Amino acid sequence: MDSTAPGNPAAEDARAPQPPVPSGARAARKRQAILQAARRVFLREGFAAGVDLLASEAGVSKVTIYNHFGSKESLFHAVIGQTLDDALSEAESVIQARLAESEDVRADLLEACRTWVAGLIAPDVMALRHLIAGERRRFPELGATWQDRGPGRQHAALAAALGRLDERGLLRIPDMELAVLQLSGLVLSPHLVYGTYGTEMPPELTDRLIRGGVDVFLHYYGTEEVSRP
Repeated sequence: MDSTAPGNPAAEDARAPQPPVPSGARAARKRQAILQAARRVFLREGFAAGVDLLASEAGVSKVTIYNHFGSKESLFHAVIGQTLDDALSEAESVIQARLAESEDVRADLLEACRTWVAGLIAPDVMALRHLIAGERRRFPELGATWQDRGPGRQHAALAAALGRLDERGLLRIPDMELAVLQLSGLVLSPHLVYGTYGTEMPPELTDRLIRGGVDVFLHYYGTEEVSRP
């Protein structure tokens, strides 16, 4: 049977208008309550957590969850997005407001990297990352959302700021994609490797890693004016 033929229930459901997402201040508060509760439940129970449990934790009905998010999968995607928004907002502010037009490239790049790393190694963020990695075979789209809302977004912001520094003659970067990945590898990747096994770096080592990584990066890509520690 043609799935698009008139009289086919699936086709009629697809054409049926979807209810609008609730709006207004009260709806926004409920949405935030659902997102906060869902983060707690998913981190505690995994993606297998049922909608009944999510609703109970948020203090709302299942219908309210479906009205706001449509499905448990969509709710999980929203949790990923909000978690990464919270984790990366400070670093993005430094990158966008200061780094591109910086008069002290090393100091501002250090601050950007410190806030970047601090956001992504926060316990809830690391736990969510591990949860998504564990579900990647069954739900690869969760990893795509993490990549888009996390590394993809952050790398684009860094590329724009570093590109501006290159235009100003303070850096020389022939391959921006490679440069951003190298910076991430220098200051962030060791935390992700250690964190996979439940090991945390002490704060003093974290700072040494960031300072050393930034200095290596600027020694390679910086002009004489910015490459000296």
